[in-house]
Amino acid sequence: MNNLRNWFDQGGQAYARFRPEYPAELAAYLASIAPDRLLAVDVGCGSGQLTRQLAEHFDAVVGFDPSRDQIAHSAPQENVHYACAQAEDLPLPSRSASLITAAQAAHWFDLPRFYAEVRRVAKPDAILALISYGVLRLQGALGVRFEQFYWREIGPYWPAERRLVDNGYATIEFPFTELRGPEISIHLEWNLEEFLGYVSTWSAVRSAREAGREDLLRQFADDMAACWGDPATRHPVNWPVNMRIGRP
Repeated sequence: MNNLRNWFDQGGQAYARFRPEYPAELAAYLASIAPDRLLAVDVGCGSGQLTRQLAEHFDAVVGFDPSRDQIAHSAPQENVHYACAQAEDLPLPSRSASLITAAQAAHWFDLPRFYAEVRRVAKPDAILALISYGVLRLQGALGVRFEQFYWREIGPYWPAERRLVDNGYATIEFPFTELRGPEISIHLEWNLEEFLGYVSTWSAVRSAREAGREDLLRQFADDMAACWGDPATRHPVNWPVNMRIGRP
């Protein structure tokens, strides 16, 4: 691994580059069930992975994230506005949003306060969608080594909230009239650098580093490199997309 750069020390730039894009069908579906296409609000937007896709279907989209580093790495777009804000205190007029999304973010929120804000900013018949993607899947020896790392090695460094993502938000409080969405998955093909870059964005990796366990991370990187073959080879990577959808 000496020929690869320090893959777990890249910050918001890595998040913007390596976090997987959602399938186009996700934004299209959410737009299709919204009462109109005037304003979509993406809360905890990160660097704008879903925000940008919503902009293809709505007149205007606003992305909020509490991290200035994440907002700084968002890509400018004509009908998209980004701002720093907490999920529990959205700088929006009441009854203004047709769609409110939180992608891979709701497990960090104070849910009762966030839901109160959702009820305030939502138009009649607006849609709230809490979206997450599950644990990635690799094939063969790569999958075996990854699962060992995810569940046994890096597992203790995940915050307790991560369990909500692992179970697809199935146990999260969701006091709204619920809709069943379509089955959607993310399908990508990544080389070794892209895969490790994605892992570098995990909060558990930051926690392991802070605990002085860079040895654990480097060993995993070395093992994956040995299993990968040519680092430029692209292997299939898949994630199930999970949704809790309702009308506030």
